[in-house]
Amino acid sequence: MSSERINSFKTGPDENGRFGTFGGRFVSETLMPLILDLEAEYERTKTDQAFWDEMNHLWTHYVGRPSPLYFAERLTERLGGAKIYMKRDELNHTGAHKINNVLGQIILARRMGKTRIIAETGAGQHGVATATVCAKFGLQCVVYMGAHDVERQKPNVFRMKLLGAEVVPVTSGRGTLKDAMNDALRDWVTYVRDTFYCIGTVAGPHPYPAMVRDFQSIIGKEARTQMMEAEGRLPDTVIAAIGGGSNAMGLFHPFLDDRSVRIIGVEAGGKGVDDRMEHCASLTGGRPGVLHGNKTYLLQDDDGQILEGFSISAGLDYPGIGPEHSWLHETGRAKYVSVTDREALEAFQLSCETEGIIPALEPSHALAHVAKIAPGLPKDHVICMNMCGRGDKDIFTVAKALDWTMTESD
Repeated sequence: MSSERINSFKTGPDENGRFGTFGGRFVSETLMPLILDLEAEYERTKTDQAFWDEMNHLWTHYVGRPSPLYFAERLTERLGGAKIYMKRDELNHTGAHKINNVLGQIILARRMGKTRIIAETGAGQHGVATATVCAKFGLQCVVYMGAHDVERQKPNVFRMKLLGAEVVPVTSGRGTLKDAMNDALRDWVTYVRDTFYCIGTVAGPHPYPAMVRDFQSIIGKEARTQMMEAEGRLPDTVIAAIGGGSNAMGLFHPFLDDRSVRIIGVEAGGKGVDDRMEHCASLTGGRPGVLHGNKTYLLQDDDGQILEGFSISAGLDYPGIGPEHSWLHETGRAKYVSVTDREALEAFQLSCETEGIIPALEPSHALAHVAKIAPGLPKDHVICMNMCGRGDKDIFTVAKALDWTMTESD
């Protein structure tokens, strides 16, 4: 192993799909050939310029990349202290970062001759992105979504159906993202020949955590270039919300070897990180275990049974986290904190009031931590946070949480 690999945080996973002790491939015998085929195809594709030419064309002309890096002037003035920049991935086609990864996976699926695409979704943004790209390429699309999330994310459910996807409500467990992923994996085992599973986050069996990260790293690559143009240097701090962790890893990865850049991931603290487990802060309140094909930090009881997480944010309502985040946590390269529902709602309103940007509840968690730390930092300290999704999908959830009654006169 070269000294460059040892000294770099950007080279994982190893040949076994491990980031330190995390990651790996814990799947049924039926799925192993599919996983190995996917890994081989991705390794071939990574060095194929024709693939990247197609990706770059679609990122530019279909998704709308590069997304802007926006200096939040009024928010900076309101909070005092550090300068706050937002990486505006909510301006992507479909309204979130998810499409960056979906394009890559579905192009891979087409190369592998797959005609049926399945996906899991929580907030619905990955489901919408998958349905969108399937519609573009004329592929069958089935999206598994927890019944609880179907109810609280109705706008995205309607969008998926408009785009031709079949939305399958999952009633097992608490009816959230974990349960949707369980059923998607069961589907994949059943229909192995023609089906491709498009996973939406940096979790699952190898090669998914690395593959999704690679596709999402376009966020951080753009942010590096844009920050150099705006400030003439790299940011002092980068911040993103963490559920499974794809938007965060997309921002973080290109900065991992820049030791001057502080990296902070913000988990969903729900009603507070305590023994009641009414949160989804896997790193703050969990411990290592195995779920959905990989070893990572999880919310679990003393017997290793996975606990039901809780968050007002459907996209962060997952009792685990991507294995690379677990590794970054244990090595200390990144710091992970939690933010409560109440704090996220306050940040949601703060963004609306100061910048005219209605954020999704997911990045509202990241913004809440920005609001905590910015006032105590010097005015020349530069923060870059990932505004990874827009809030159209969350307005009814927020109205209910704030006890706002919407009538015709409103």
